[in-house]
Amino acid sequence: MSRSEDSQDTGAEGLRDLPGSVSSTASRLNNAPSVLTAMKRLREVLPGDSRYGDSISLSVDNQRLLDRQIAILAERHPTLLREAGLGALQVWGSLTGGDVEQPDRELAIAFTDLAGFSSWALEAGDDAALDLLRNVGEAIEPPVREVGGEVVKRLGDGMMAVFSEPVDALAALIDARQRVERVSAPGYEPRIRAGLHVGRPRRLGGDFLGRDVNIAARIAERAEPSEVLISGWALERLGDAPIETKRRRRFKAKGVPREVEVFAVAQVDQ
Repeated sequence: MSRSEDSQDTGAEGLRDLPGSVSSTASRLNNAPSVLTAMKRLREVLPGDSRYGDSISLSVDNQRLLDRQIAILAERHPTLLREAGLGALQVWGSLTGGDVEQPDRELAIAFTDLAGFSSWALEAGDDAALDLLRNVGEAIEPPVREVGGEVVKRLGDGMMAVFSEPVDALAALIDARQRVERVSAPGYEPRIRAGLHVGRPRRLGGDFLGRDVNIAARIAERAEPSEVLISGWALERLGDAPIETKRRRRFKAKGVPREVEVFAVAQVDQ
């Protein structure tokens, strides 16, 4: 074999080996602890939430399923590429509302649940319970959307929703209460309990967090079947809305400041 032929063969073999060499180098780089640490530090100075990818910053709606899968992979097998992927999602989230946001105005925060559902479900079984939850969801969610509200999340036998205006929130809760009363279930009369508060919750991913969210949830927990409770702050912002209320003089709930007054909505004139 001539020298030139030998050189050509060696060069061809080198080219054939090149992809494997590049792949091996990329793999080592992707798993190098020092490079991974550098990428994590870079994420701390990138726009958006540097902790993006945890269970709080990712909601369970379909729009964030891909984000969640990437986050799970990054947690189980941290690599440069996966960390870089989270960094890209972090920046994108800051541009599209996925970052931690402090609203520039107040929001009405509402919680609902079904009174006595857990005890009934234990006896009724999973199939009956699931049928009921589907029917209740179809009853309480449309009134929220009809007034421009947002169903933030479903909470088993209840939901959390936010509204721009307290009057719209109250109208949705009253409508939902009436619709639920028309839902039937074997051996059970569905009745919702509801709580309404006004504040400035922080938005993170598809969820809302903060003190005012906790207050609204605690108020809902203390409601009686078919009762809608509202905070004094929410009542003040209802203005001249035609409603009758009765103050809960002995209201006490963990997580609700003493200065927060709570009222039961006795009647709403349609």
